[in-house]
Amino acid sequence: MGDFTYTIWIFLLPVAAFLITGLLGSKMPAKVSGWIGTASISVAFLLALRTAYQYFFQVGFVDGKRPTIFAYKEVWMKFTDTLTFDMGILLDPISVMMLVVVTTVSFMVHVYSIGYMKGDKGYYRFFSFLSLFSVSMLGLVVATNIFQIYFFWELVGVSSYLLIGFYYDKPSAVAAAKKAFIVTRFADLGFLIGILLLSYHAGTFDFMTLVSEDGPLLGQAAPPVFMGLSVFGIALSLIFMGGAGKSAMFPLHIWLPDAMEGPTPVSALIHAATMVVAGVYLVARLFPAYHGVDGGAVLNLVAWTGAISSLFAAIIAMTQDDIKRVLAFSTMSQIGYMMLALGVSGMEGHHGLGYMASMFHLFTHAMFKALLFLGAGSVIHAVHSNLMSDMGGLHKYMKITSWTFLIACLAISGIPPFSGFFSKDEILVAAFEHSKVLWAIEYIVAGITAFYMFRIYFGIFWGKKRTYHHTPHESPLVMAVPLLILAGLTMVIGWALPFGEYVMPDRMAYHGHIDWSMAIPSIVIGLVGIVAAYFLYFKETSIPDKVSNAFGQTYVWAKDKFYFDEIYQFFAHKIMFAGVAAPVAWFDRHVVDGFMNGVGWMTETFSYLLAGWQSGKVRQYAFTFVAGLLVILFAVLYLNGFMDFKG
Repeated sequence: MGDFTYTIWIFLLPVAAFLITGLLGSKMPAKVSGWIGTASISVAFLLALRTAYQYFFQVGFVDGKRPTIFAYKEVWMKFTDTLTFDMGILLDPISVMMLVVVTTVSFMVHVYSIGYMKGDKGYYRFFSFLSLFSVSMLGLVVATNIFQIYFFWELVGVSSYLLIGFYYDKPSAVAAAKKAFIVTRFADLGFLIGILLLSYHAGTFDFMTLVSEDGPLLGQAAPPVFMGLSVFGIALSLIFMGGAGKSAMFPLHIWLPDAMEGPTPVSALIHAATMVVAGVYLVARLFPAYHGVDGGAVLNLVAWTGAISSLFAAIIAMTQDDIKRVLAFSTMSQIGYMMLALGVSGMEGHHGLGYMASMFHLFTHAMFKALLFLGAGSVIHAVHSNLMSDMGGLHKYMKITSWTFLIACLAISGIPPFSGFFSKDEILVAAFEHSKVLWAIEYIVAGITAFYMFRIYFGIFWGKKRTYHHTPHESPLVMAVPLLILAGLTMVIGWALPFGEYVMPDRMAYHGHIDWSMAIPSIVIGLVGIVAAYFLYFKETSIPDKVSNAFGQTYVWAKDKFYFDEIYQFFAHKIMFAGVAAPVAWFDRHVVDGFMNGVGWMTETFSYLLAGWQSGKVRQYAFTFVAGLLVILFAVLYLNGFMDFKG
């Protein structure tokens, strides 16, 4: 099947960049650390493209299916003869696709950051963290087993903590980093319990064994049951909990908006191709198990979680003023699309359309969402504010950013021939064939998405002509080139890439086509959203205020994100801290510590009393010895006399 051992360098090069820039970055010129990180990921990007070409076009199909190839696999820990923890590189359609996605977006972000972070005092530290983040995600997507994916899953969490809290002297950034880390840890607890349940009953961590038709999950005639529920179903639900936390699905989404406190290139990397799509990738990696266990019951949870998250985030996005927070909720909504598509998918042929559409949308979304965030960064770099109320009329100053941002907005709105149209259309088709209710939710979300994205576009680049303290200007070439490349990809990959030929749940080729009965209504609702945004925001009017006032308290709730942060704060402080942690802390301090302190006090007191007996003076010892003998002698004589008297 060809030699893929070189793929280890896709992983090792960013590792080397992380170590060099992290350990030696302070001792070299700042720009050198940027070029080291960028050079390493650029080579990894080229190797990923080579891997994709070799896998899809040279290896191709084996017995009618895309093969699974272990480019590298070594036993790292051995628990039993059958239960081992391997480290390796697994190549199959979705892992090869993700190698291309992660390295492409990471490469663009690295190049862009050379200009964006120029002059920052933490320049070398930033590129070191970027390399670590890339390492974490690359290790996750090529994992050969569920334990390895968890290992890198947690490393992604650490990396995101470091990047979100990059400005460690800024209290809001530190709070956001802690919030992201803690919320995802709660979700990851479910993930870990699910892994332990699954591996204990299945006897393996290996992905290929877990999802095989005759394996321990799908091949058992009588799978284990706990309290009337399938153990495997419970385990897969808990694993999905981890994925929902990492992908910021409702109700574990509260960390995502605050994560915007990190530098904008970090937001692009986290939202486009790495952290938030990890949950989607996890479900896709175990999809045969999700589909086969309990008749696919857990997939209903996946689908409805995606649908609710998608609608919830889209409603909030319409009300936000911070451009990065709008894009953050947009990401949550689009990830919801991907989750829903997996939840409504089958395994073979046309029934597997949802799986293919989910991976296709992950691929297209990575390009246009990276473009949106980097475009937002370009705007913020020019006006030094995140707030749309501080922006307007920027088209004449920043034409490259304006046109590329427009392309990304058209793509996410599902307007042909841009890439988002093709992937989103397939999701709507899959949803319609599974559930009309789920389709209706996503159809409404499609219109809302177009509205809030063009609310951003018209409000920033057109709208009110504002007076700026410093005249805005286009970003330098090192920042503009990634925008142009991503815009070009966004324009062509939708129609130029027959995704069903490469990625399907049954790994066979699927020759799809556009279902115009679904596509035309999708285009229409997108255009309705764009037109509505045009009339409200292309020129400054009082209509937006009147519309928001008409919705009254509902608008206020949406603007305040339906108070989920406050609900979690109440739960954390009033229930967990005051109701649970405080009594436990009191018991620990006063009972546990009090008992141990009492034992120590008694020991210390007796020590002082006995210390005088260990003076080192021979005459004192002799006196004590004689006195003791006399006491014993008199005691014996007295007792003998007492006994004689009694006798």
